[in-house]
Amino acid sequence: MLDETDFSNLRKELHRLNVKREETILTSREVISLSKQIIYAALRNDLKSAASIIKKIKDKVKKLEKISITRDTNLNSIAFQEYVEAIAFYEFVKNGRIPTRASLGVSAEDYLSGLCDLTGELVRKAIYDVIHKKFDEAEKIKELVHEIYGEFLKLHLRNGELRKKSDSIKWNLKKLEEVMYDVEMKGRH
Repeated sequence: MLDETDFSNLRKELHRLNVKREETILTSREVISLSKQIIYAALRNDLKSAASIIKKIKDKVKKLEKISITRDTNLNSIAFQEYVEAIAFYEFVKNGRIPTRASLGVSAEDYLSGLCDLTGELVRKAIYDVIHKKFDEAEKIKELVHEIYGEFLKLHLRNGELRKKSDSIKWNLKKLEEVMYDVEMKGRH
Protein backbone atom coordinates (compact mmCIF):
# COMPACT_ATOMS: atom_id res chain seq x y z
CA MET A 1 0.00 0.00 0.00
CA LEU A 2 2.76 2.49 0.90
CA ASP A 3 5.74 3.08 -1.30
CA GLU A 4 8.71 2.04 0.90
CA THR A 5 11.18 3.73 -1.41
CA ASP A 6 9.31 7.01 -1.01
CA PHE A 7 9.50 6.71 2.79
CA SER A 8 13.16 5.82 2.61
CA ASN A 9 13.75 9.02 0.61
CA LEU A 10 11.69 11.00 3.13
CA ARG A 11 13.84 9.69 5.99
CA LYS A 12 17.01 10.69 4.13
CA GLU A 13 15.60 14.16 3.39
CA LEU A 14 14.58 14.69 7.03
CA HIS A 15 18.03 13.56 8.15
CA ARG A 16 19.70 16.07 5.80
CA LEU A 17 17.43 18.84 7.11
CA ASN A 18 18.22 17.92 10.71
CA VAL A 19 21.96 18.01 9.99
CA LYS A 20 21.61 21.47 8.40
CA ARG A 21 19.44 22.62 11.30
CA GLU A 22 22.05 21.55 13.85
CA GLU A 23 24.80 23.18 11.80
CA THR A 24 22.73 26.38 11.62
CA ILE A 25 22.20 26.36 15.38
CA LEU A 26 25.88 25.73 16.16
CA THR A 27 27.17 28.35 13.74
CA SER A 28 24.56 30.87 14.90
CA ARG A 29 25.61 30.40 18.51
CA GLU A 30 29.23 30.96 17.50
CA VAL A 31 28.31 34.19 15.68
CA ILE A 32 26.32 35.41 18.68
CA SER A 33 29.19 34.65 21.05
CA LEU A 34 31.77 36.34 18.83
CA SER A 35 29.47 39.37 18.44
CA LYS A 36 29.35 39.83 22.20
CA GLN A 37 33.15 39.56 22.37
CA ILE A 38 33.55 42.26 19.70
CA ILE A 39 31.25 44.62 21.58
CA TYR A 40 33.01 43.96 24.88
CA ALA A 41 36.43 44.61 23.34
CA ALA A 42 35.27 47.75 21.53
CA LEU A 43 33.59 49.08 24.68
CA ARG A 44 36.99 48.84 26.41
CA ASN A 45 38.63 50.50 23.36
CA ASP A 46 40.57 47.29 22.70
CA LEU A 47 40.18 47.63 18.95
CA LYS A 48 43.05 45.26 18.21
CA SER A 49 41.25 42.37 19.93
CA ALA A 50 37.96 43.38 18.33
CA ALA A 51 39.56 43.38 14.86
CA SER A 52 40.98 39.92 15.49
CA ILE A 53 37.55 38.60 16.48
CA ILE A 54 35.99 40.26 13.43
CA LYS A 55 38.17 38.09 11.19
CA LYS A 56 36.74 35.00 12.88
CA ILE A 57 33.15 36.18 12.79
CA LYS A 58 33.23 36.97 9.07
CA ASP A 59 34.11 33.35 8.30
CA LYS A 60 31.26 32.14 10.50
CA VAL A 61 28.80 34.54 8.86
CA LYS A 62 29.82 33.31 5.40
CA LYS A 63 29.28 29.75 6.56
CA LEU A 64 25.89 30.66 8.00
CA GLU A 65 24.85 32.32 4.73
CA LYS A 66 25.66 29.11 2.83
CA ILE A 67 23.59 26.86 5.09
CA SER A 68 20.03 26.54 3.89
CA ILE A 69 17.64 28.17 6.33
CA THR A 70 15.52 25.64 8.15
CA ARG A 71 11.87 26.31 8.83
CA ASP A 72 11.74 25.70 12.56
CA THR A 73 14.42 28.07 13.83
CA ASN A 74 15.14 31.74 13.41
CA LEU A 75 18.41 31.52 15.31
CA ASN A 76 20.32 32.43 12.17
CA SER A 77 18.36 35.68 11.96
CA ILE A 78 19.25 36.47 15.58
CA ALA A 79 22.89 35.74 14.75
CA PHE A 80 22.80 38.15 11.80
CA GLN A 81 21.23 40.84 14.03
CA GLU A 82 23.95 40.37 16.64
CA TYR A 83 26.55 40.54 13.87
CA VAL A 84 25.13 43.85 12.65
CA GLU A 85 25.12 45.22 16.19
CA ALA A 86 28.72 44.15 16.83
CA ILE A 87 30.22 45.36 13.56
CA ALA A 88 28.28 48.63 13.70
CA PHE A 89 29.46 49.25 17.27
CA TYR A 90 33.06 48.49 16.34
CA GLU A 91 32.93 50.72 13.25
CA PHE A 92 31.42 53.55 15.26
CA VAL A 93 34.06 53.30 17.99
CA LYS A 94 36.90 52.99 15.49
CA ASN A 95 35.79 55.23 12.60
CA GLY A 96 32.77 57.19 13.82
CA ARG A 97 30.45 55.66 11.22
CA ILE A 98 27.83 52.96 10.83
CA PRO A 99 28.27 50.41 8.03
CA THR A 100 25.57 50.09 5.39
CA ARG A 101 23.32 47.08 5.07
CA ALA A 102 24.91 46.25 1.72
CA SER A 103 28.40 46.21 3.23
CA LEU A 104 27.23 43.70 5.85
CA GLY A 105 25.25 41.57 3.39
CA VAL A 106 22.23 40.98 5.62
CA SER A 107 18.48 41.30 5.15
CA ALA A 108 16.78 44.64 5.72
CA GLU A 109 14.96 43.33 8.79
CA ASP A 110 18.12 41.85 10.35
CA TYR A 111 20.00 45.10 9.67
CA LEU A 112 17.31 47.28 11.21
CA SER A 113 16.93 44.96 14.21
CA GLY A 114 20.68 45.06 14.73
CA LEU A 115 20.60 48.87 14.70
CA CYS A 116 17.85 48.84 17.32
CA ASP A 117 20.05 46.69 19.56
CA LEU A 118 23.04 48.90 18.77
CA THR A 119 21.39 51.86 20.47
CA GLY A 120 21.49 50.02 23.81
CA GLU A 121 25.23 49.45 23.47
CA LEU A 122 25.68 53.07 22.51
CA VAL A 123 24.01 54.11 25.77
CA ARG A 124 26.54 51.98 27.67
CA LYS A 125 29.38 53.57 25.71
CA ALA A 126 28.07 57.08 26.37
CA ILE A 127 27.88 56.40 30.09
CA TYR A 128 31.43 54.99 29.97
CA ASP A 129 32.54 58.13 28.14
CA VAL A 130 30.85 60.44 30.66
CA ILE A 131 32.50 58.59 33.55
CA HIS A 132 35.86 59.08 31.80
CA LYS A 133 35.06 62.75 31.11
CA LYS A 134 34.81 62.27 27.34
CA PHE A 135 31.74 64.49 27.12
CA ASP A 136 32.08 65.30 23.42
CA GLU A 137 32.13 61.58 22.58
CA ALA A 138 28.97 61.04 24.62
CA GLU A 139 27.32 63.94 22.79
CA LYS A 140 28.22 62.36 19.42
CA ILE A 141 26.58 59.13 20.56
CA LYS A 142 23.41 60.98 21.54
CA GLU A 143 23.33 62.64 18.13
CA LEU A 144 23.79 59.28 16.38
CA VAL A 145 20.95 57.67 18.33
CA HIS A 146 18.83 60.74 17.56
CA GLU A 147 19.62 60.28 13.86
CA ILE A 148 18.79 56.54 13.98
CA TYR A 149 15.51 57.33 15.74
CA GLY A 150 14.65 59.91 13.08
CA GLU A 151 15.23 57.39 10.30
CA PHE A 152 13.10 54.77 12.04
CA LEU A 153 10.25 57.26 12.34
CA LYS A 154 10.19 57.39 8.53
CA LEU A 155 9.68 53.61 8.26
CA HIS A 156 6.24 52.07 8.11
CA LEU A 157 6.70 49.15 10.47
CA ARG A 158 3.89 46.69 10.99
CA ASN A 159 3.21 45.29 14.42
CA GLY A 160 5.87 42.67 14.83
CA GLU A 161 9.25 42.02 16.39
CA LEU A 162 10.99 44.83 14.51
CA ARG A 163 8.29 47.29 15.58
CA LYS A 164 8.78 46.26 19.22
CA LYS A 165 12.56 46.56 18.92
CA SER A 166 12.29 49.98 17.31
CA ASP A 167 10.48 51.26 20.41
CA SER A 168 13.71 50.63 22.36
CA ILE A 169 15.43 53.36 20.33
CA LYS A 170 13.10 55.98 21.81
CA TRP A 171 13.85 54.81 25.35
CA ASN A 172 17.59 54.67 24.70
CA LEU A 173 17.49 58.18 23.30
CA LYS A 174 15.61 59.34 26.40
CA LYS A 175 18.32 57.80 28.62
CA LEU A 176 21.02 59.57 26.63
CA GLU A 177 19.20 62.89 26.85
CA GLU A 178 18.91 62.47 30.62
CA VAL A 179 22.61 61.64 30.93
CA MET A 180 23.62 64.64 28.85
CA TYR A 181 21.19 66.88 30.75
CA ASP A 182 22.80 65.77 34.02
CA VAL A 183 26.24 66.52 32.58
CA GLU A 184 25.15 70.01 31.58
CA MET A 185 23.46 70.70 34.93
CA LYS A 186 26.39 69.46 37.00
CA GLY A 187 29.03 70.90 34.75
CA ARG A 188 31.78 69.19 32.83
CA HIS A 189 34.40 68.61 35.47
